Amino acid sequence: MSASANPIIIVTGANGGVGYGICQRLLFQLATPHPSDALPQEKLVQIWGSALEKELPLSNVEGLTLIMACRSALRAEKARSELYAAMDAHVESQKKLPNYDGHAEKFRENLVIAIHSLDLASITSVFRFGAEMAQKYPYISHLICNAGVASFINIEWFRAIKQCVTEPITAVTAPRYYRQREGEVSADGLGWVWQCNVFGHYCLFRSLQPLLAASKSALGARVIWTSSLEADPSFYDSEDWQLTKTAHSYESSKYQVDIMATHLDRLALQGARGDGVVIRHVVTQPGVAHSEIAIALTGAFLNVVKLITFYLARWLNSPNHTIQVYKAAIAAVHLSFISLAFLPAVTTPASTKQPPVRFGAETNRWGDERVGTTPVKELDAHVKEGIELLDKCDNLYNSFLADQDSI
Repeated sequence: MSASANPIIIVTGANGGVGYGICQRLLFQLATPHPSDALPQEKLVQIWGSALEKELPLSNVEGLTLIMACRSALRAEKARSELYAAMDAHVESQKKLPNYDGHAEKFRENLVIAIHSLDLASITSVFRFGAEMAQKYPYISHLICNAGVASFINIEWFRAIKQCVTEPITAVTAPRYYRQREGEVSADGLGWVWQCNVFGHYCLFRSLQPLLAASKSALGARVIWTSSLEADPSFYDSEDWQLTKTAHSYESSKYQVDIMATHLDRLALQGARGDGVVIRHVVTQPGVAHSEIAIALTGAFLNVVKLITFYLARWLNSPNHTIQVYKAAIAAVHLSFISLAFLPAVTTPASTKQPPVRFGAETNRWGDERVGTTPVKELDAHVKEGIELLDKCDNLYNSFLADQDSI
């Protein structure tokens, strides 16, 4: 792959948690001539057949521009330093392997990790970010929409104990005992959780659409949306589409990601022409990764207890407890590498009656990571809502864009 065609990848929320894991995994994988994450995944082959094994996997990527889109410059600088240090150590370990061919060093020479400020809770910040990208980069190959928020207040202990007793694995997979704030509104006058998790990323995609369409990378152009195992239509009311009245704004926002990204991909395929780049949309989820996101609720001691329960759930054969953020990143990274030629089949498998899916990071009980799939829940019943939500986002985006242009 020539240097001019190297991927240019944006990761939102890249300075911590799963976002950091995605960045590190991208670097380590591309530092090898033949990334293991580009190989067919066993579970996907079982569903879509051996055609996935016939495509030559991604190989010999000579460089990468990794754009860390973060709100905190200080945390981003620290994370970038750690990524460079981890990468240098990884290159040294690669050099000690038998039959080392020098690829890791060449990739490291052509590696650029850039930091750009982005606050998804500010549409002005999103537009400014898009303008910076257009000024500095000739194209974007990947937009990985990882950043997200949850407006937790506290733990409802009676409900927590009840769920732990009646459905212990679910209690540490998709908990129903975190109390969330209602009615939070951003400085833009929008539902805060909705803007950070859904609309901010939609505006980001629209702002970057020309750059994605200009992609010169052999990997094509794609937007990878991050959902969650907690995405649940039972909490979603389409009348409350900005999620200001619900007590489950996080779960609802992630379900909106499921239905909206699925519809965006269908639109991309319907409008596909042979003479242009098709921007594909794929939904992933990282499983259950351990991070500091809820430490303010649990405290340090219970945070350790939570980690122990995650390992116990994994040992009891839960596939969803990835725990380490590096392992949680496998779905996003695999979907970054897989050939676009197979994504139509992967999104809507012709050989099965299975509905469109989201791709999930999984592990076996020994912690070996892999990519699995789960159907988008009740998608057929919510197709119309997905279309309407996309129309509302589009109208709102155009309204903000008009206001921005008038300044």
